[in-house]
Amino acid sequence: MNVCVRLSTHSGGLVARLRSLSLGTRDARPLLSRLRLSGPAVGTALACTVALATAGSLVGSAFAQDGAKPTPQPRESKTRIAVPLEKVRVDDGDTVVIVWGEGDEEIIRVLGIDTPETQHVEHRIPYDQPFGREAAGFAKGAFALATSCEILRADMMDPYGRTLGYLYLNGKNYSAAIVAARLAVESVSFYGDNGLPEPAAEVMAAAKTAGPVPFEPPHQYRRRMRDVSDYETAKH
Repeated sequence: MNVCVRLSTHSGGLVARLRSLSLGTRDARPLLSRLRLSGPAVGTALACTVALATAGSLVGSAFAQDGAKPTPQPRESKTRIAVPLEKVRVDDGDTVVIVWGEGDEEIIRVLGIDTPETQHVEHRIPYDQPFGREAAGFAKGAFALATSCEILRADMMDPYGRTLGYLYLNGKNYSAAIVAARLAVESVSFYGDNGLPEPAAEVMAAAKTAGPVPFEPPHQYRRRMRDVSDYETAKH
């Protein structure tokens, strides 16, 4: 399938030129309206359906407590496990929650990518980063339109106790897809492959062909927002 997805400088929207779709023939817009996405976010979410067909975790997580260390993964790792889509809740472009059952929620820090931030006051991110909502919209659309989901966990968790893993939607590497859409930077070159070389290589290949992203590196934005948050807290 040939796909051209480009970012438009007009109105800050994401313009997707689609030649064909791979996630079925149903009309996606009614579904996206139920996700309360509109404007550029709708275009972003629609673009994900195509990017999925083209298709490193932040071990030193910015939100991890000082001195915290990675811990072994207690759940099954290094093999792809099916996940019921109705159990998945998207937080932002690189974080999802799987609700396995009552009292059993698994936070997934998606490997291989770092997406622009959305507001998380509790983590000292008081404002959205540009393209953060578009990345979140991409993720919501991807999971809403997919018909199957799998997780491939690394054998270690991050210092904040989150699962590190790759997600596959309809058999496609989600991390590679969002990198191809230029809504994430790859993190493999900095953090390594976390013992999962094949999906990491897919992400690197996507980054090589995607071109530069239109936002500042998320780790720099997080650092800057912590300073802003501390300043604003001190004022009050």
